[in-house]
Amino acid sequence: MPSSPFSLPLKPPDVEVQPGKPPILRTGSVDDAVGWAAEHRAELHAIVAEHGSVLVRGLGLSDRAECVAVFRQLAVAPGLMIEKEAFASRRAYADGVYSSSKWPPNQPMCMHHELSYTVEFPRLLLFACLDAPAVGGATALADAPTVLSALPADLVGRFLTEGWLLTRNYNDEIGASLVDAFGSEDRAEVERYCRVNAIQCTWQPDGGVRTRQRRSAVVRHPITGRRCWFNQIAFLNEWTLAPEIHEYLVDVYGADGLPFNTRYGDGAPIGEDTVTLLNDVYQSHTVREPWQNGDLMLVDNIRTAHSREPYEGSREVVVAMTDVTRLADCSPTVEVSTA
Repeated sequence: MPSSPFSLPLKPPDVEVQPGKPPILRTGSVDDAVGWAAEHRAELHAIVAEHGSVLVRGLGLSDRAECVAVFRQLAVAPGLMIEKEAFASRRAYADGVYSSSKWPPNQPMCMHHELSYTVEFPRLLLFACLDAPAVGGATALADAPTVLSALPADLVGRFLTEGWLLTRNYNDEIGASLVDAFGSEDRAEVERYCRVNAIQCTWQPDGGVRTRQRRSAVVRHPITGRRCWFNQIAFLNEWTLAPEIHEYLVDVYGADGLPFNTRYGDGAPIGEDTVTLLNDVYQSHTVREPWQNGDLMLVDNIRTAHSREPYEGSREVVVAMTDVTRLADCSPTVEVSTA
């Protein structure tokens, strides 16, 4: 794996660190955002190494092409990551550059770590805001080691021992398609991908696919060695859905036919009270800063969870992922398994 810039000891002196907000770096007037990103790449990575994230304000990013160019300057070799196993559809603007996930504006996307159910995931997330919403819509953040230490010891102990189980159902009616998730709807290619990535794959009579995969809920950051609560247990659980949506989906597809759901690693259901607890702990450790047009944000995906808050009006945030990291290199507490 190429060396990562996250350990560089550089830091600009004007990073603002305030309670309740992510670190903010104000650039002042910038005529060439792409050139600025290239010049300050190491410093930005160093801020992320220290704080887990940084919001860069003042670049004035104005279109998708400029975002693509900035992201490529900030990417870690071998470059931007192509997403697989998406849980919701996105629009691709360039190789490794996407729209934010399609999700109802009035529904929150709860705290999670991107692709934490895969065996290879990005260490660095890149966000750029081209159209800030009139109300809400912040990409909020939470420090994973802090969240881990705030959770009840017995709950953490169970997830340390068992891990967590993600179940998914793919069909032509709701949720991500096979192409969104696996890059193909060819049966042989889907089965090959699942074998390579420790996913149990079962074809249904209607042509849909049901998958199961067990992953570690806690990992060690591959650079700092700190233990991080790293998963999507709460976000992809049925009890995080709005009650009316949950009721509708269960009525139409059945309790086992939901587009996604999470369980304890032994397959036991996770109760609504536990999901509420997880979301409450995240909320108590959330920092946020409303988007402004032209903002750039870098996030350490292992150390820092992120969410998308409900919003009103239009919203366009362009995203990319880089610095591919293997789960096996993060000291998982359970073996990769299809359960």
